[in-house]
Amino acid sequence: MSTSNALLDDLNREAQSTVYNFADPKQEWRRLFSEFLGTFFLVIVAAGAPMVAVAYPGTVTLAAAVVAPGVMVMSIIMFMGKVSGAHLNPAVSIAFALRGDFPWRRVPGYVVTQFAAAIAAAAVAQWLIGVSASAGGSYPGSRTAPWEAFLIEAILTLGLVSVILGTASGAQSIGIIAAIGVGGYIALAGLWAAPLSGASMNPARTLGPDLVGADLSSYWAYLLGPVVGGAAAVLAAAVLRGRGGGRDGSLAAQGSIFPVIRRPGQK
Repeated sequence: MSTSNALLDDLNREAQSTVYNFADPKQEWRRLFSEFLGTFFLVIVAAGAPMVAVAYPGTVTLAAAVVAPGVMVMSIIMFMGKVSGAHLNPAVSIAFALRGDFPWRRVPGYVVTQFAAAIAAAAVAQWLIGVSASAGGSYPGSRTAPWEAFLIEAILTLGLVSVILGTASGAQSIGIIAAIGVGGYIALAGLWAAPLSGASMNPARTLGPDLVGADLSSYWAYLLGPVVGGAAAVLAAAVLRGRGGGRDGSLAAQGSIFPVIRRPGQK
């Protein structure tokens, strides 16, 4: 019995260490670097795939172009989710803050870093591929009005953030469950909605190539849509799983890779 209790204590200490390390202000520079690196990889793949399709016709299909970002996000969550939470998206950072699981004082740093990484990735892709970054941007389809793109992006982001809130641990996207759920959702959403709006679901992912490619004509839809959709997901999470905020609230609302485990008979 003593060995079993010691194992439970070790698991609980690991859970608490994960929470405390994520909240340690001395580690903020490491988290911001993680967000920059992760968002850079996401955007260079998401924008780069359609840019390569323009530079080398017939090499990258639409299906490949929309699945690639999903696989990249899956990989990013696995390799650095525990460092920064792998938000990679201003709408996600804002949603975690609205949920009460991420401090508002840290949101500006995350959002600025995500935007900076997206712009850098678009600039690098344009330089390497030799095609305007606008080819990798997100714009309404030929039969989609800007307001329709706004609604589509809001709906898609509602689903994306719902998946994130439902599989994340606290304010972090970590573990195999979150990686598969989030990456799979991004790929599936893109497979049907990319022709309509680009299926961005991410204001930073859209701003990077749109800004570098000098075409911000419909950016408002890709800024407001994901933010509105993310806020709606927070409301849905409150209905489904109760209030967020605090360690117990986060565990109850979003689950945990390291839940607090009670001994037999312990309340």
